[in-house]
Amino acid sequence: MPYPGRVTDTARPTDVGQTADEQTHWTLTLVCEDRPGIVHAISGAVVDAGGNITESQQFSSHDTGTFFMRLQVVSSTGREAFEAALAPVVARYGMEWKLDVVGRPLRTLVLVSTAAHCLNDLLFRQRAGQLPIEIPLVLANHPDLQGLAEFYGVPFEHRAVVGAELKAEFERRILEVVDEHDVELVVLARYMQILSPELCAALEGRAINIHHSFLPGFKGANPYRQAHARGVKLIGATAHFVTSDLDEGPIIEQNVVRVDHTREAADLVAIGQDEESRTLTQAVRWFAEDRVLLDGARTIVFR
Repeated sequence: MPYPGRVTDTARPTDVGQTADEQTHWTLTLVCEDRPGIVHAISGAVVDAGGNITESQQFSSHDTGTFFMRLQVVSSTGREAFEAALAPVVARYGMEWKLDVVGRPLRTLVLVSTAAHCLNDLLFRQRAGQLPIEIPLVLANHPDLQGLAEFYGVPFEHRAVVGAELKAEFERRILEVVDEHDVELVVLARYMQILSPELCAALEGRAINIHHSFLPGFKGANPYRQAHARGVKLIGATAHFVTSDLDEGPIIEQNVVRVDHTREAADLVAIGQDEESRTLTQAVRWFAEDRVLLDGARTIVFR
């Protein structure tokens, strides 16, 4: 799986018009083969660019021999000059990298069906300034959540998904929206449809799903009722990248809450929905802040 969000030569909207006197807070993420001297070389390049490192995290994967790093840098240097200072180090170590502005809202498409809890949390936290995303559209296969999206002033579009032909049309619409709005992240906020392998490949490394952590033990439409019948002691949720292997993509975040025999099935649903909302929002926040890097089938999360 490729490193998500590889840098391009296209300037972000927040970079336009920057002058030499303005201070910009940059995020720089790096992935390359683990070799001696990387930290020294990157630090030197940042200094050459007139930057001051305000946050630094790194990790060397012994499993894959890969080095991961995330920096936050304050600098009055513009993007082109910053990239020029980094270029020799990037070339020397064969790095995959991304340079962005701290806090820039990530353009995010949200897919939903009928469950409101995850969408509501995303929309509320976006409006409250607690989540650095910008949602140009909520795309749904049911009309149920139109009022919720409209309450937050976010465009809503509903298209039925009944049969293979309509499902294919819906997936084509997803790709159209991604292209039209330059979408950087697609969030499946309890979107209850399986994406085709072709769409999974097109969105590789930039689509996040949420599900209850009962999988694979409790599959089907009523996992919480099944869990209640079996007397579970933990309620959980897992946020992961979408892949063609259903619910087996690299895990970004997981949370659990302990429960006991006094809880009814309805209690488990409520607790589970809280955990799903919290877990999905946290995963989206980390992704939007460039804190999630892929290491094969798992993730490196710089919290």
